[in-house]
Amino acid sequence: MDINTKSSGGSSRAQGMLRAAGRGFVLAVVSLPAAVLCFTLSLVSLALIPIGIGLFTTPWVLKGVRVWAERRRAVAAAWGGVRIPSAYRPEPEDANPWTRTFALLRDPATWRDLRWLPVDMTAGFVTALLPAVLVLFPLEGFALPLGLWRVYAETEGGAYWYGFVPVEDQTSAFGAAALGAVVLIIAHRYAVSAFQAHFRLTRAVLMPSQAELAERVRVLTETRRDAVDASAAELRRIERDLHDGAQARLVAMGMDLGTVEALLDKDPEKARRLLARTRQSSAEALAELRDLVRGIHPPVLAERGLGDAVRALALRTPTPTEVTVELEDGRADAPVESAAYFAVSEVLTNAVKHSGADRIWIDLHHSDGRLRISVTDDGKGGAAVGAGSGLAGVERRLGTFDGVLAVSSPAGGPTMVTMEIPCALS
Repeated sequence: MDINTKSSGGSSRAQGMLRAAGRGFVLAVVSLPAAVLCFTLSLVSLALIPIGIGLFTTPWVLKGVRVWAERRRAVAAAWGGVRIPSAYRPEPEDANPWTRTFALLRDPATWRDLRWLPVDMTAGFVTALLPAVLVLFPLEGFALPLGLWRVYAETEGGAYWYGFVPVEDQTSAFGAAALGAVVLIIAHRYAVSAFQAHFRLTRAVLMPSQAELAERVRVLTETRRDAVDASAAELRRIERDLHDGAQARLVAMGMDLGTVEALLDKDPEKARRLLARTRQSSAEALAELRDLVRGIHPPVLAERGLGDAVRALALRTPTPTEVTVELEDGRADAPVESAAYFAVSEVLTNAVKHSGADRIWIDLHHSDGRLRISVTDDGKGGAAVGAGSGLAGVERRLGTFDGVLAVSSPAGGPTMVTMEIPCALS
């Protein structure tokens, strides 16, 4: 029993060593060019800000840096069990390049990412590659006594140095193999720890300060409170609509049916007229109930997902609306889908009521762990958050899920409302 346990533990450690070596090699090979590219583009883009070009390129470059940093956070959690929270400020609502650029530059997380890139290119590269070196280096030492030293002697014309061992003959080749065995023992013991050191280094540089985390918690607390208030208001609206609409009609129908029952023998003609009116009231009450249920959670959203629900919403919109959906990877969580659906519904309602548009375009797609929705119309423009357009409510709804809202609506149009919600598809 003890022998089996020790054997199992040794096998597990060997597997961990090989896994750390393989993953570390992949991470080193991929991360070095990516970090160099991100860092170079960032420096060039920032240098071009004074002449104006950088105002347009910097938001895209910094967003790419954020995406790369977020992916590395995900790798740290999946491969190293090291969780690194992010504390990025929401992107500005104004789509003006000047505003977006300097809002990103005022975010401490932006500069933290830029400081991390040179660290990842140097110390990060070394710590990621070290487990692979510890595992692969002994293989050469083991090959030297098998005749590899002769090949080196013929090509080098002298002693070949394996580490600190000069290999000149078979005896020194066995000494190199002994050194390789020592290195392999070290790899067996410390390769996983060396790989963990890479992720701890990444966390040390990318970890936000306590002040930033406290601010993030404050913002999330406010958005959650807004969501609770919105849910309570929605519940009161449903109760009011039931009481003043469908319930009142049903009560009136009951009274009319009682009158019909009393008139059947005395005045059949009047009874028929009352029955016809009651039938009309029942149809209206049914329509009100359907609208109310659709406002709570449309069946098509639960059954067929966000894409088809938005298409159905577009079909009911009086303004011609085109919908493009790219969500082939699956579906978001139900609360996210519901929030996105009602956000699109509110934006569409605003466009129909206030923009004077002849056409509306809706685009839904998911990339880089974010659901992105844009609603564009060719109307008169002038839309803004907090201007009585209902966009403030959409912003609060999205904020519940850490989402953001951006509005570009110059005078004369067109208007583009962009919504992003961090989520995964399944």
